[in-house]
Amino acid sequence: MSRPERSEFLVIGGGIGGLTAALALARAGRPVRVLERAAQFGEIGAGLQVAPNASRVLDRLGVLSDVVRDAFFPSRLVLGDAMTGEPITALETADAFRERFGHRYFVTHRADLHRAIQTACEESGLVELLPSKHVVRVESREGGALAACADGTEYETAALVAADGLHSTTRDMLIDDGAPVDSGYVAYRGTVPVEALAEHGGLRVPDGMVIWAGPGLHLVQYPVRRGALVNQVATFDTRRYPSEEDIGRQVDRVFERTCAAVAHGVGLMDHSRRWPMVDRAPTGGWTSGRITLVGDAAHPMLQYLAQGACQAIEDSVVLADSVTAHPGDVDAAFAAYEALRFPRTSRVQTTAQTWGDILHVDGVSAMMRSALLSPRAGDDFGIVDWLYGYDPTSVARENLLAR
Repeated sequence: MSRPERSEFLVIGGGIGGLTAALALARAGRPVRVLERAAQFGEIGAGLQVAPNASRVLDRLGVLSDVVRDAFFPSRLVLGDAMTGEPITALETADAFRERFGHRYFVTHRADLHRAIQTACEESGLVELLPSKHVVRVESREGGALAACADGTEYETAALVAADGLHSTTRDMLIDDGAPVDSGYVAYRGTVPVEALAEHGGLRVPDGMVIWAGPGLHLVQYPVRRGALVNQVATFDTRRYPSEEDIGRQVDRVFERTCAAVAHGVGLMDHSRRWPMVDRAPTGGWTSGRITLVGDAAHPMLQYLAQGACQAIEDSVVLADSVTAHPGDVDAAFAAYEALRFPRTSRVQTTAQTWGDILHVDGVSAMMRSALLSPRAGDDFGIVDWLYGYDPTSVARENLLAR
């Protein structure tokens, strides 16, 4: 058997989280090898929301201008009543938002974001991308770790970063916390041409993003690809709306009581595939010696804050800065990275769960939600300061200075 190939840093997983971690390490002057299970590097899915906390990282890594080339910048984020079609509250995301947070909120296609990061990795000269590498085993070894692939190849490294997603093989080795938790909700996702929504008033907020909230259900709509397409995500609670019928018919039945704009939008979606919404409780122990986790492998979260990819992007610079702050000591660098990230990601995970509860209330609770949220001003950013005002590009450096 041939001797395993060795690298300074090895990343498992070539999605957004893995490639951003690789790029951040490369920007810090570290050579990185990335193993991706699929036959080619790419991103599955449609739209993706990017808040200022992630834009700061993309800007520092030098890819923001490429990412936003075909992005859509909504002027406001609107919460509407899915049953009546009436607005509940809004968050303005134009000039005042940019002045507050330094960046605009934008939405893009997942593939566009992934492509920009991948290109930057390829052009860095420090990142080696290897597709068709399904890692089936990870071992901790003295002075590093080893990843064994299904094709028989093995890769040794001085430092292993696992970005292998929700069902992470590496996490299973580090943390004994069972399977991810199924929330009972499922999501249908896809894009439609903006003209297809015209029959019932179009997007209703053509320069914005809308979350239509209802009892145990919601629909998200926002433009991508410079407004040519509208990304839609329809979500509902299968426990509240059980059905023995075909899943394609079930989603129409669930949304048939909603307002015309919502029902029409859902009717245009592909009903053949749906995704269960799962997460985990915040759990430490991502790091063991020279192995650590990033993104969904470390802190999978429900989608209600649109922060899954953003938190993986935050991870990248904190990881790279921790490595820089602890030269020659990967164990200390990885431990510091987890210590800095765990409080932040835990809060995002638990707040996402709470926001899901708020979206899906019914009856008197829905009336109270509207009464509490309707009076707030669109430029009142207090509710999101903690989330969007966070600067992951400086947290590791500030911590180092404080020691």
